[in-house]
Amino acid sequence: MNKDTQMRAAINHKLIETGERECLKEALRAKCGCKDQLQAHWEEVIKEKGLEHVTVDDLEAEVTPKGRALVPDGVKKELLRRIRTFLTQHASL
Repeated sequence: MNKDTQMRAAINHKLIETGERECLKEALRAKCGCKDQLQAHWEEVIKEKGLEHVTVDDLEAEVTPKGRALVPDGVKKELLRRIRTFLTQHASL
């Protein structure tokens, strides 16, 4: 595991441990408003490929880029600010 991967894992672990990850997810859901669009997209993917032929990895590969594109820049900036603040407060990572 390279240093970048280790750092990401440590940050993710601390976000989960402190409950901040869930708070960030809730903030994203509240501010983005794209849940219905994403749900429609993954339902479309399942319909096109067939339930028997689609995996969770397939859904993730299809839906993640669209989900990222749907998040407004202002929301991305706000979440990034919150993550930076969190990292500053937990600098011992």
